[in-house]
Amino acid sequence: MGFTAVKDVDLDVRHGNIHALIGPNGAGKTTVFNLLTKFFQPTAGTITLDGQDITNAPPAKVAQMGVVRSFQISATFPYLTVLDNVRVALQRPNGLATQFWRSMSALDVLTPRAEELIDAVGLSDARDRMAADLSYGRKRVLEIATTLALEPKVLLLDEPMAGMGHEDVGAIARLVKTISADRAVLMVEHNLSVVADICDGISVLQHGQVIASGDYASISKDERVREAYMGTDHV
Repeated sequence: MGFTAVKDVDLDVRHGNIHALIGPNGAGKTTVFNLLTKFFQPTAGTITLDGQDITNAPPAKVAQMGVVRSFQISATFPYLTVLDNVRVALQRPNGLATQFWRSMSALDVLTPRAEELIDAVGLSDARDRMAADLSYGRKRVLEIATTLALEPKVLLLDEPMAGMGHEDVGAIARLVKTISADRAVLMVEHNLSVVADICDGISVLQHGQVIASGDYASISKDERVREAYMGTDHV
């Protein structure tokens, strides 16, 4: 007998909005991300992007169409500079990703756009620093810059505030709010104060199913949500 990880999950993530996917550990949140990015193939249901059915599209095609994901663990090149991390990310949308025989100077054409992205996320002062030398919070900011280099239509953020101090949480929250103006953002996040502050819509998962959807004010009053969070004061 097979195990159903998620069932009847209906999400509508709109351009210019931030939608949070929340729920206790094991609820199926990461599985939903894996389905949307095609790491997993759904056994039923439909996934659409701008009205186009991408249910059976391979992962590479989905990424090319603009569905871009960050992971819980920061994924930067520690011994490249901030600038070079972003220039590496810019290679694919600029058709240079497979041209490994070209010299480093071939990346110079990407520098102006890389600097724009670095400035947009507030890392201009760290342009020439090694990623390994950045604080944890600023590494996460750099990771967001590299995902933006891929020009996402839909940005999936998997616990972007995990492990951060209060000051870093505020900075990342403001950055996510800013970048959502030009794309749809779907975010898995356990910090419900951030969810309440910046998210336009929220879906609550429990045992792989959506038990409540709406804005924070409405879902925080839902008894099923309170029960899912074991009666804590977080909602």
